[in-house]
Amino acid sequence: MSKWLLPAAIALSLGAAPALAREDVFDVHVHLHDGASSLAEYRAQNARDGVEAAGFGAMWFGGPNQARAGDIEGARTAHDALARLAAANPRMVPIATVHPHDGEAALAELDRVAALGFKILKIHPHTQGFDLADPRVGALVERAGARGLVVLVDNAGIVPNDTVHLFNLALAHPGTRFVFAHMGGLDFRAWNILALARTADGLFADNIYFDISATVLLAADSPLEEEFVWTMRNVGIDRLLLGSDFPQFSLGRTLAALGALDLAEEDAAKIRYGNARRLFGLD
Repeated sequence: MSKWLLPAAIALSLGAAPALAREDVFDVHVHLHDGASSLAEYRAQNARDGVEAAGFGAMWFGGPNQARAGDIEGARTAHDALARLAAANPRMVPIATVHPHDGEAALAELDRVAALGFKILKIHPHTQGFDLADPRVGALVERAGARGLVVLVDNAGIVPNDTVHLFNLALAHPGTRFVFAHMGGLDFRAWNILALARTADGLFADNIYFDISATVLLAADSPLEEEFVWTMRNVGIDRLLLGSDFPQFSLGRTLAALGALDLAEEDAAKIRYGNARRLFGLD
Protein backbone atom coordinates (compact mmCIF):
# COMPACT_ATOMS: atom_id res chain seq x y z
CA MET A 1 0.00 0.00 0.00
CA SER A 2 1.32 3.45 -0.90
CA LYS A 3 2.85 5.48 1.89
CA TRP A 4 0.67 8.41 0.77
CA LEU A 5 -2.63 6.52 1.15
CA LEU A 6 -4.05 8.08 4.32
CA PRO A 7 -3.03 11.71 3.75
CA ALA A 8 -4.00 11.45 0.10
CA ALA A 9 -7.45 10.08 0.87
CA ILE A 10 -8.07 12.82 3.41
CA ALA A 11 -6.92 15.47 0.96
CA LEU A 12 -9.10 14.10 -1.83
CA SER A 13 -12.14 14.15 0.42
CA LEU A 14 -11.46 17.79 1.26
CA GLY A 15 -10.67 18.76 -2.34
CA ALA A 16 -7.10 19.77 -1.49
CA ALA A 17 -3.66 18.31 -2.04
CA PRO A 18 -1.42 17.11 0.80
CA ALA A 19 2.12 18.35 1.29
CA LEU A 20 4.26 15.63 -0.27
CA ALA A 21 7.98 15.11 0.06
CA ARG A 22 10.00 15.81 -3.07
CA GLU A 23 10.15 12.85 -5.43
CA ASP A 24 11.23 12.38 -9.01
CA VAL A 25 8.11 13.43 -10.90
CA PHE A 26 7.54 14.07 -14.61
CA ASP A 27 4.28 15.82 -15.47
CA VAL A 28 3.59 15.04 -19.14
CA HIS A 29 0.46 17.19 -19.53
CA VAL A 30 0.85 20.90 -18.80
CA HIS A 31 -0.96 23.66 -20.73
CA LEU A 32 0.82 27.01 -20.70
CA HIS A 33 -1.95 29.17 -22.13
CA ASP A 34 -0.07 32.38 -21.38
CA GLY A 35 3.53 31.29 -21.73
CA ALA A 36 5.89 32.44 -18.99
CA SER A 37 3.10 33.75 -16.77
CA SER A 38 1.37 30.34 -16.88
CA LEU A 39 4.67 28.67 -16.07
CA ALA A 40 5.07 30.94 -13.04
CA GLU A 41 1.53 30.04 -11.94
CA TYR A 42 2.26 26.32 -12.36
CA ARG A 43 5.38 26.57 -10.22
CA ALA A 44 3.63 28.66 -7.57
CA GLN A 45 0.78 26.15 -7.35
CA ASN A 46 3.24 23.29 -6.94
CA ALA A 47 5.08 25.21 -4.24
CA ARG A 48 1.83 25.79 -2.34
CA ASP A 49 1.07 22.07 -2.57
CA GLY A 50 4.56 21.08 -1.47
CA VAL A 51 5.39 19.22 -4.70
CA GLU A 52 8.02 19.71 -7.35
CA ALA A 53 8.31 18.47 -10.92
CA ALA A 54 11.73 17.23 -11.94
CA GLY A 55 10.46 17.70 -15.51
CA PHE A 56 7.28 18.50 -17.40
CA GLY A 57 5.88 18.46 -20.91
CA ALA A 58 4.43 21.85 -21.84
CA MET A 59 2.19 22.86 -24.72
CA TRP A 60 0.84 26.21 -25.89
CA PHE A 61 -2.32 24.57 -27.21
CA GLY A 62 -5.51 24.51 -25.15
CA GLY A 63 -7.94 26.87 -23.44
CA PRO A 64 -8.04 30.13 -25.38
CA ASN A 65 -5.25 28.96 -27.69
CA GLN A 66 -6.37 26.68 -30.50
CA ALA A 67 -4.40 25.13 -33.35
CA ARG A 68 -6.89 25.91 -36.09
CA ALA A 69 -6.72 24.60 -39.63
CA GLY A 70 -5.27 27.20 -41.97
CA ASP A 71 -3.28 29.00 -39.28
CA ILE A 72 0.11 27.37 -39.68
CA GLU A 73 1.85 30.72 -39.16
CA GLY A 74 0.16 31.04 -35.79
CA ALA A 75 1.43 27.59 -34.86
CA ARG A 76 4.97 28.53 -35.96
CA THR A 77 4.92 31.66 -33.83
CA ALA A 78 3.64 29.72 -30.81
CA HIS A 79 6.28 27.01 -31.29
CA ASP A 80 9.09 29.55 -31.47
CA ALA A 81 7.89 31.15 -28.23
CA LEU A 82 7.67 27.74 -26.57
CA ALA A 83 11.17 26.85 -27.75
CA ARG A 84 12.55 30.06 -26.21
CA LEU A 85 10.76 29.30 -22.95
CA ALA A 86 12.15 25.75 -22.90
CA ALA A 87 15.67 27.04 -23.55
CA ALA A 88 15.37 29.18 -20.42
CA ASN A 89 13.81 26.35 -18.38
CA PRO A 90 15.81 23.12 -18.77
CA ARG A 91 13.19 20.99 -16.96
CA MET A 92 10.65 21.75 -19.65
CA VAL A 93 10.00 19.44 -22.64
CA PRO A 94 8.21 21.45 -25.36
CA ILE A 95 5.14 19.92 -27.01
CA ALA A 96 4.18 20.89 -30.57
CA THR A 97 0.66 21.15 -31.99
CA VAL A 98 -0.39 21.37 -35.63
CA HIS A 99 -3.68 20.69 -37.38
CA PRO A 100 -3.81 17.54 -39.55
CA HIS A 101 -5.95 19.35 -42.15
CA ASP A 102 -2.98 21.58 -42.98
CA GLY A 103 -1.45 18.67 -44.85
CA GLU A 104 2.01 19.34 -46.23
CA ALA A 105 2.33 22.57 -44.27
CA ALA A 106 1.69 20.66 -41.04
CA LEU A 107 4.27 18.04 -42.00
CA ALA A 108 6.84 20.74 -42.76
CA GLU A 109 6.22 22.43 -39.42
CA LEU A 110 6.56 19.07 -37.69
CA ASP A 111 9.94 18.59 -39.36
CA ARG A 112 10.98 22.06 -38.23
CA VAL A 113 10.05 21.62 -34.57
CA ALA A 114 11.68 18.19 -34.48
CA ALA A 115 14.92 19.90 -35.53
CA LEU A 116 14.39 22.42 -32.71
CA GLY A 117 14.33 19.57 -30.16
CA PHE A 118 10.62 19.06 -29.58
CA LYS A 119 9.91 15.51 -28.37
CA ILE A 120 6.11 15.39 -28.41
CA LEU A 121 3.24 16.25 -30.79
CA LYS A 122 -0.18 16.90 -29.23
CA ILE A 123 -3.38 16.60 -31.26
CA HIS A 124 -6.96 16.79 -30.03
CA PRO A 125 -9.75 15.43 -32.27
CA HIS A 126 -12.57 17.06 -30.32
CA THR A 127 -11.17 20.56 -29.86
CA GLN A 128 -9.46 20.71 -33.26
CA GLY A 129 -12.43 19.14 -35.01
CA PHE A 130 -10.96 16.31 -37.07
CA ASP A 131 -11.75 12.64 -37.63
CA LEU A 132 -9.14 10.20 -36.35
CA ALA A 133 -9.73 8.04 -39.44
CA ASP A 134 -8.82 10.92 -41.78
CA PRO A 135 -5.77 9.94 -43.91
CA ARG A 136 -4.20 13.30 -43.06
CA VAL A 137 -4.08 12.22 -39.41
CA GLY A 138 -2.32 9.02 -40.45
CA ALA A 139 0.22 10.97 -42.51
CA LEU A 140 0.91 13.31 -39.59
CA VAL A 141 1.45 10.62 -36.97
CA GLU A 142 3.55 8.59 -39.40
CA ARG A 143 5.85 11.59 -39.95
CA ALA A 144 6.00 12.21 -36.21
CA GLY A 145 7.20 8.65 -35.64
CA ALA A 146 9.79 8.99 -38.39
CA ARG A 147 11.13 12.14 -36.69
CA GLY A 148 11.23 10.49 -33.28
CA LEU A 149 8.31 12.42 -31.78
CA VAL A 150 5.83 10.77 -29.45
CA VAL A 151 2.20 11.58 -30.35
CA LEU A 152 -0.01 12.66 -27.44
CA VAL A 153 -3.72 12.38 -28.30
CA ASP A 154 -6.75 13.23 -26.21
CA ASN A 155 -8.63 10.11 -25.11
CA ALA A 156 -11.15 11.40 -22.58
CA GLY A 157 -14.14 9.71 -24.20
CA ILE A 158 -15.53 13.04 -25.43
CA VAL A 159 -15.46 11.89 -29.05
CA PRO A 160 -17.69 8.80 -29.56
CA ASN A 161 -15.67 5.61 -29.98
CA ASP A 162 -12.37 7.46 -29.70
CA THR A 163 -10.78 4.46 -27.98
CA VAL A 164 -11.59 2.17 -30.91
CA HIS A 165 -10.27 4.69 -33.44
CA LEU A 166 -7.11 5.32 -31.43
CA PHE A 167 -6.42 1.62 -31.13
CA ASN A 168 -6.74 1.26 -34.90
CA LEU A 169 -4.50 4.30 -35.43
CA ALA A 170 -1.79 2.72 -33.31
CA LEU A 171 -2.14 -0.60 -35.15
CA ALA A 172 -1.82 1.17 -38.51
CA HIS A 173 1.33 3.07 -37.49
CA PRO A 174 3.51 0.64 -35.54
CA GLY A 175 6.59 2.85 -35.89
CA THR A 176 4.98 5.70 -33.96
CA ARG A 177 4.73 5.76 -30.18
CA PHE A 178 1.46 7.14 -28.82
CA VAL A 179 0.40 8.49 -25.43
CA PHE A 180 -3.37 8.50 -25.04
CA ALA A 181 -4.30 11.17 -22.52
CA HIS A 182 -6.73 10.34 -19.70
CA MET A 183 -6.67 6.60 -20.57
CA GLY A 184 -10.15 6.68 -22.06
CA GLY A 185 -11.83 8.70 -19.32
CA LEU A 186 -14.75 6.75 -17.92
CA ASP A 187 -14.41 4.35 -20.86
CA PHE A 188 -11.06 3.17 -19.47
CA ARG A 189 -12.33 -0.43 -19.22
CA ALA A 190 -12.08 -0.80 -23.00
CA TRP A 191 -8.29 -0.63 -22.82
CA ASN A 192 -8.17 -4.01 -21.08
CA ILE A 193 -8.22 -5.36 -24.65
CA LEU A 194 -4.47 -4.68 -24.75
CA ALA A 195 -3.89 -7.70 -22.53
CA LEU A 196 -5.36 -9.81 -25.32
CA ALA A 197 -3.86 -7.82 -28.21
CA ARG A 198 -0.37 -8.62 -26.98
CA THR A 199 -1.07 -12.33 -27.43
CA ALA A 200 -2.00 -11.98 -31.12
CA ASP A 201 1.06 -12.80 -33.21
CA GLY A 202 2.07 -9.89 -35.44
CA LEU A 203 -0.89 -7.67 -34.56
CA PHE A 204 0.26 -5.13 -32.00
CA ALA A 205 3.58 -3.25 -31.88
CA ASP A 206 3.08 -2.39 -28.19
CA ASN A 207 3.40 1.28 -29.08
CA ILE A 208 0.62 2.61 -26.81
CA TYR A 209 1.22 4.50 -23.57
CA PHE A 210 -1.25 6.44 -21.44
CA ASP A 211 -1.27 9.43 -19.18
CA ILE A 212 -3.71 9.06 -16.32
CA SER A 213 -4.47 12.75 -15.90
CA ALA A 214 -7.97 13.68 -14.71
CA THR A 215 -9.31 10.11 -14.77
CA VAL A 216 -7.20 9.14 -11.77
CA LEU A 217 -8.94 11.89 -9.79
CA LEU A 218 -12.31 10.29 -10.47
CA ALA A 219 -11.14 6.76 -9.80
CA ALA A 220 -9.20 7.23 -6.56
CA ASP A 221 -11.25 6.56 -3.44
CA SER A 222 -14.31 5.68 -5.54
CA PRO A 223 -16.29 2.54 -6.46
CA LEU A 224 -14.26 2.48 -9.70
CA GLU A 225 -10.88 2.28 -8.03
CA GLU A 226 -10.36 -1.48 -8.13
CA GLU A 227 -11.34 -1.67 -11.81
CA PHE A 228 -9.10 1.28 -12.62
CA VAL A 229 -6.10 -0.33 -10.95
CA TRP A 230 -6.93 -3.64 -12.67
CA THR A 231 -6.93 -1.81 -16.00
CA MET A 232 -3.64 -0.10 -15.18
CA ARG A 233 -2.08 -3.52 -14.64
CA ASN A 234 -3.61 -4.96 -17.80
CA VAL A 235 -2.36 -2.15 -20.03
CA GLY A 236 0.98 -2.40 -18.24
CA ILE A 237 2.44 -0.36 -15.40
CA ASP A 238 5.43 0.29 -17.67
CA ARG A 239 3.07 2.06 -20.11
CA LEU A 240 1.63 4.65 -17.73
CA LEU A 241 2.65 8.27 -17.26
CA LEU A 242 1.68 10.96 -14.78
CA GLY A 243 -0.06 14.08 -16.06
CA SER A 244 -1.79 16.92 -14.24
CA ASP A 245 -3.63 18.62 -17.15
CA PHE A 246 -2.75 21.98 -15.57
CA PRO A 247 -4.41 24.47 -15.22
CA GLN A 248 -7.63 22.45 -15.08
CA PHE A 249 -6.13 20.21 -12.40
CA SER A 250 -3.08 20.47 -10.18
CA LEU A 251 -0.03 18.26 -9.92
CA GLY A 252 -0.51 18.06 -6.16
CA ARG A 253 -4.03 16.63 -6.43
CA THR A 254 -2.90 14.22 -9.15
CA LEU A 255 -0.05 12.90 -7.01
CA ALA A 256 -2.43 12.52 -4.08
CA ALA A 257 -4.84 10.52 -6.22
CA LEU A 258 -2.05 8.27 -7.50
CA GLY A 259 -0.92 7.75 -3.92
CA ALA A 260 -4.42 6.71 -2.89
CA LEU A 261 -4.40 3.76 -5.29
CA ASP A 262 -3.43 0.29 -4.12
CA LEU A 263 -0.11 0.19 -5.96
CA ALA A 264 3.30 -0.95 -4.84
CA GLU A 265 5.72 1.92 -4.37
CA GLU A 266 7.91 0.48 -7.13
CA ASP A 267 5.00 0.72 -9.57
CA ALA A 268 4.01 4.22 -8.46
CA ALA A 269 7.61 5.37 -8.97
CA LYS A 270 7.53 4.12 -12.56
CA ILE A 271 4.37 6.12 -13.21
CA ARG A 272 5.71 9.25 -11.52
CA TYR A 273 8.99 9.36 -13.45
CA GLY A 274 10.61 6.11 -14.55
CA ASN A 275 8.43 5.44 -17.58
CA ALA A 276 8.77 9.02 -18.84
CA ARG A 277 12.54 8.80 -18.47
CA ARG A 278 12.60 5.78 -20.73
CA LEU A 279 10.03 7.03 -23.27
CA PHE A 280 11.45 10.52 -23.73
CA GLY A 281 15.12 9.78 -23.09
CA LEU A 282 15.31 12.07 -20.07
CA ASP A 283 18.56 12.59 -18.19
